[in-house]
Amino acid sequence: MEHNDKDKIYVIGHKNPDTDSICSAIAYAYLKNQSGTGEYIAKRAGHVSTETQYVLERFNMEAPGYVPNVKTRVKDMEIRRTQGVSSDISLKKAWTLLNETKGTTLPIIKEGNVLEGLISIGDIARSYMAVEDNAILSKARTQYSNILETLDGTLYVGDPEAFFDRGKVIVAASSPEVMESYIEEHDMVILGNRYETQLCAIEMKAGCLIICGDAVVTKTIQILAKEKGCTIIATPYDTYAVAHLINQSMPVRFFMKDREIIAFSEDDFTDDIKEIMASKRHRDFPILDKNGHYVGTISRRNLLGIKKRRLILVDHNEPSQAVDNIESAEIMEIIDHHRLGSLETMMPVYFRNQPVGCTCTIIYQMYQEQQVEIPEKIAGLMCAAIISDTLLFRSPTCTPMDKAAAQALAKKAGVDCQKLASAMFAAGSNLKSKTAEEIFYQDFKKFEQDETTFGVAQISSMTEGELAGAKEKLLAYMKTALENQRITMLFFMLTDILNESTELLCFGEGSEKLVKEAFGKTVENGSVILPGIVSRKKQLIPALFSALQQ
Repeated sequence: MEHNDKDKIYVIGHKNPDTDSICSAIAYAYLKNQSGTGEYIAKRAGHVSTETQYVLERFNMEAPGYVPNVKTRVKDMEIRRTQGVSSDISLKKAWTLLNETKGTTLPIIKEGNVLEGLISIGDIARSYMAVEDNAILSKARTQYSNILETLDGTLYVGDPEAFFDRGKVIVAASSPEVMESYIEEHDMVILGNRYETQLCAIEMKAGCLIICGDAVVTKTIQILAKEKGCTIIATPYDTYAVAHLINQSMPVRFFMKDREIIAFSEDDFTDDIKEIMASKRHRDFPILDKNGHYVGTISRRNLLGIKKRRLILVDHNEPSQAVDNIESAEIMEIIDHHRLGSLETMMPVYFRNQPVGCTCTIIYQMYQEQQVEIPEKIAGLMCAAIISDTLLFRSPTCTPMDKAAAQALAKKAGVDCQKLASAMFAAGSNLKSKTAEEIFYQDFKKFEQDETTFGVAQISSMTEGELAGAKEKLLAYMKTALENQRITMLFFMLTDILNESTELLCFGEGSEKLVKEAFGKTVENGSVILPGIVSRKKQLIPALFSALQQ
């Protein structure tokens, strides 16, 4: 079943996503797609860590697409898919197309669907006022095929692909003697069925004869016209109608706007184009794709009906951790295992929050409840997420439910939890080749308490030496990170999985005092050892919040 863009719902984890955040998005998007209620697409709000990349490659899965923010874009609007036309078409045809499509602006395109210009109803109306210039038809280089189409004409002599590009347009309503005084070489002459006036115009080297009233064009006139290089067109219209219609045969290229065109990209944010649209009097604005090709038009009224991005959040429920511009999106569901944050929604949403060690544990339960078979690859991802979040069941956040889910998923995926954990943690803690910035943002989250905002990052390793090497890089980077994040305090957890302890790096005004109040330990040279502390969610954050409240 196919869905349009408005049916698409993004399933997305937090910024600086860990393995649970990525795997939860993939697993839950698959589960939701079995319901047939829309198209659910797994996305990510940050770069994939080396641990997560290992897991994705281990189970032959691609990383979700990156979404830096969820502001509405032009492609979320109702784009009017008006077909572009060639600049060769006549004004009459352009007018007809605009009436048929009930549009106000017609895009002019050239080969490759490249936007060449625009012509509006106003432009066409103004062209009709240019009747005082009887040479305008030739100045516009009007093709005879356009004249034939406009006048419902029949070509007796000449080439329909040739152009009327010299001379003026005149009506021959006089005797041949008078006509000789004003017909010049290359002119287009509108006349009736009188043989002598037709002959006179040809002898005066007219470029084209428009013979009105469906008059018969004699063989003699045709032969003479051919000899003199004079085009002959017969039309059923009378002289007055032809004089009125002839300018409508001019090509739109002569009147179209082809400079300083205001066009938008499908990827432009609607917030960025609102003021531009409001400040211009244009009714319609052309839209281009990422390759610069024309795709359609929008008008100001399209802004009124724009639909927000629809999201399902997994593994978080705080705005400080969510994808940028979360307030611009419509949140449909939240699946999480963390403390309740301050995220607000416009409407009631499905919110499932359980005190377990991993979001994938909750999603595993939902597969069971809905009796949906878990594919082998997705079972592997979910198992790896639980192992990662619970530090192979060592974390105090781990529950019997997590362990049971991981073991069932491991069986389904055909993996051994212990071996998978060793490989995952080894890939994730390979820090020697990484910069301080890469290490810092591998798993970083922001938290807010009253007017205090602080950040906590964490890496876990089975090797003490590797953590020590990372520490030197991070201590030098903490000041830069604090300034970039514009927060009060920063903490970095260097977690030793085997010894079940954490060295906490602290930076920022009040950070050392807060740690002293939370854990009763003194920070020296920017760090402190916290035995038994391995969980950011269940051990570190609650202690820091408690100290802040006091």
